[in-house]
Amino acid sequence: MARPKITTPERVRPRRLRRTAALRDLVGETEISARSLIMPHFVMPGRGEIAVPSMPGIAQVGVEGLLRDVAADLKLGIRSVLLFGHPDLGGKTPDGAAAAAANGAVQTAVTRLKQSFGDALVVMTDVCLCAYTDHGHCGVLDGDRVDNDASLVPLVAAALSHARAGADVVAPSDMMDGRVAAIRDALDAEGFEDVVLLSYAVKYASAYYGPFRDAADSTPMSGDRKGYQMDCRNVREALHEAELDTLEGADMLMVKPALPYLDVIRAVREASRLPLAAYNVSGEYSAVKAAAANGWLDEPAVVRENLLAIRRAGADQIITYHARDALRGGWL
Repeated sequence: MARPKITTPERVRPRRLRRTAALRDLVGETEISARSLIMPHFVMPGRGEIAVPSMPGIAQVGVEGLLRDVAADLKLGIRSVLLFGHPDLGGKTPDGAAAAAANGAVQTAVTRLKQSFGDALVVMTDVCLCAYTDHGHCGVLDGDRVDNDASLVPLVAAALSHARAGADVVAPSDMMDGRVAAIRDALDAEGFEDVVLLSYAVKYASAYYGPFRDAADSTPMSGDRKGYQMDCRNVREALHEAELDTLEGADMLMVKPALPYLDVIRAVREASRLPLAAYNVSGEYSAVKAAAANGWLDEPAVVRENLLAIRRAGADQIITYHARDALRGGWL
């Protein structure tokens, strides 16, 4: 049987650059470093530790456990953390006031982390009310409706409490209109003009958040969040949200979730000059863990491919629960 003729000129053979691992590394276009990974943590009052069943390898931890974990992660090169909090028992109220408690789990954790690690660690805090309200929504309710403008007051209070505790970055995730400007104005007025504002600018109402809501105890008691989080059908709206938050004073932007919205990450990257983070969310993490536990996927290879896809789409930083495993296992 005659050999097929190569239709392109024989001197053009892209496979030459794929022949060995060293050659592939030499011409690889996308890299992920430890410094670009952000590890999320769920901080609870007290000293205990509670595993999150729907997120293998992830736990709610007290401050002492958090300090231990962060110290170990720093040795791996993870220099940034994103903190989510829990109120004290009985601390959930209609207005989520406990989110701003000076002695809250997040506030205490921020102070201890900065005392222990200083500027070697970037401490980011999620600013939202969902874990602190008795109804589970991200803002204050007026009947069955989330009252956008009334919600800004407790959100600003929470952001200020994080800044007072020493946070490097505050990250509002509530998706209320105008919250970036309100928080930026309040931070500047209190002398926190150096605190970075990372906006969850493009946050979709996603089915991928299920395991997170177990970890944060933040499932809405009624209704859903489609009235304030974005519709998964829209991408032009994402560009509008990113532009508005930039004008309101955001220093960094985020797209959440990541993998189902790689096109959105790319679109925002091309439209904005700001640093862009993407959140590889709980459902994306847990799906990989579950499949790997059943032997259906090669976890290291899939995690590497997923994180590279997010980076390739245009994310400068990746918030991911895989960070520790990926670095410890040399998966990247």
